[in-house]
Amino acid sequence: MGRAPLTGIGETLRLAGTALRGWTLRQTGIAVLGAVVVGLIIGIATVLIPNPIFARDIPPVWWNYPVWLLTAALSGVLIATYVRSSADQSAEPEPESAEEQRSGKLGMAGGILAWFAVGCPVCNKLALLALGYSGAITWFAPVQPYLALAAMVLTGVAVLWRLRGQVACPMPVRATAR
Repeated sequence: MGRAPLTGIGETLRLAGTALRGWTLRQTGIAVLGAVVVGLIIGIATVLIPNPIFARDIPPVWWNYPVWLLTAALSGVLIATYVRSSADQSAEPEPESAEEQRSGKLGMAGGILAWFAVGCPVCNKLALLALGYSGAITWFAPVQPYLALAAMVLTGVAVLWRLRGQVACPMPVRATAR
């Protein structure tokens, strides 16, 4: 038994917009709080927010800031999709579907990729161990914009799936006899 596909990106965007318009103040507050927390964690650890705890050997490039802020915003919205509205509080929580689990994994992968994308290439211990200092600059630094793009796509898809699922659920389709 399969699921009826929801049609196209336009329909997904329409459904996501409908879901956002239906959010409660609680869900919006969680989205803002989540965005701030994710922004602070990534910003402090990657020294996009200067701080005495961490150091950065190579200064950030111009695109690090929009990627960091977009990651924080998308992550905040994604976190808020896991919060039930006040009207749903009395209902029994339903088990997560495979798509919900997949969107959570995509969101997590997007956040991790964004962290690597905006971080200092030679401060990344994995890149440093695998490639050495000059290899991290020569090989890892040029890959970081692609990591950023992948992070934005993964997190964006996860957000759209979660929002779409708040207002539309594909119905099981029975196989027809031929």
